[in-house]
Amino acid sequence: MFLESDIWVMLAGALCAMSCACVGCFLVLRKMSMMGDAISHSVLPGLAIAFLMTGDRSGPSMLLGAVVVGVLTAVLTQYIHKQGQVEESAAMGVVFTTLFALGLMIIVYFLDHSDIDASCVLYGSLEAAATWEFEWNGYIFKTKIIQLAIILALNVLVIFALFKELKISSFDPALATTLGVHAGKLHYVLIILVAITTVTAFDVVGSILVIAMLIIPAATAYLLTQRLGLMIIISMLLGALGSVLGQLSIIYLLPAWGLPDTFSSGMMTVMVTVFLILAILFSPKSGILFKLIRHLQLGKEIFMNRVLGALYRTEEEQPNFHHLEQIQKTYPVRFKWAIWLLKRNAMVVADGKQWRLTENGEVYARKLVRSHRLWENYIFTNMNVPVDHLHYQAASLEHVTDESLLEQLAETTSLEHDPHGREIPQKKSKD
Repeated sequence: MFLESDIWVMLAGALCAMSCACVGCFLVLRKMSMMGDAISHSVLPGLAIAFLMTGDRSGPSMLLGAVVVGVLTAVLTQYIHKQGQVEESAAMGVVFTTLFALGLMIIVYFLDHSDIDASCVLYGSLEAAATWEFEWNGYIFKTKIIQLAIILALNVLVIFALFKELKISSFDPALATTLGVHAGKLHYVLIILVAITTVTAFDVVGSILVIAMLIIPAATAYLLTQRLGLMIIISMLLGALGSVLGQLSIIYLLPAWGLPDTFSSGMMTVMVTVFLILAILFSPKSGILFKLIRHLQLGKEIFMNRVLGALYRTEEEQPNFHHLEQIQKTYPVRFKWAIWLLKRNAMVVADGKQWRLTENGEVYARKLVRSHRLWENYIFTNMNVPVDHLHYQAASLEHVTDESLLEQLAETTSLEHDPHGREIPQKKSKD
């Protein structure tokens, strides 16, 4: 059943996801996704020490502790990488696992009887975070909602104010430094934002799932657009939508399937992961489905070119050329499909029981055969490939040769016949 508390849970989750997504975009672009993971784990000793010293888990001391250790993580990683000649990801793994283990030890041995524990840090409590309240001037305010809104506003304001600098330093740090942009300082500004966002998100999604909120919406948006501004907006929208759908699935979907209840933060992460999978499959830029379609389209064009070339050679060398019959016999279905398409494009016509090239088809086929035989000449002359191996080498190149490259080949190889002794067709226009 949908309750009023579910609205606050969805709002808290959406604010958290949007805060993480907007800074996560820069981590993805800078190939620093593991740095987000490192910081989300390594700030744990900073949180534990701050709580040990103050006894307050909601004050500014926790943020300060997280920021200090977050920056320390970045500094130590760079130091070990450069001074120790250790690969950067390995250095990162050493730093964040050591600091995370240190934080867990502090919690277990010194804070075991307090209200901060390893379970809270690891898994978070989105449902409880949505119920934390305080009263001011007769009004009731949601503590965590306000904190998350402030962090989101801070991240958006910093990114908006430094957008050009962050953009250029993310894509080309050397150029940024040349233009007077302090790429190193911006790096630590980003680390501070990640640390602040991470510690604020601990109570909501925990340290294990915060990395998902930092990276998955940003990675999904990266598959959908090549514009940074749009990427940030899309990632934030996906994070918010995943939070809403994740909570709704807990309310309606899991009971309908007879599945047990689960953490809201976990289900929200599942939803943004579903978005990532859909982007991997259907992204117009690099989606598997569109790659498959392009591959099939290319295969269709190459096979049609084979049929056109075979028709040209048949008319050129008949009755001694039987390659067209071989194609028809080997690929009967594809051959019928190719002939239908060529006929539809007015490149072939029926001549009794045979097929004949039209004027348009003859011009296109002549270009293909000319390209093929020029490549055979070039490969034979420059690479000493045996004559009986030339056909397959040239066949893979003839389909991707544009007019400019074709003319360069013609100038390079001035012979009128290919290595097999067949005449190279001369350039001929449709007119």
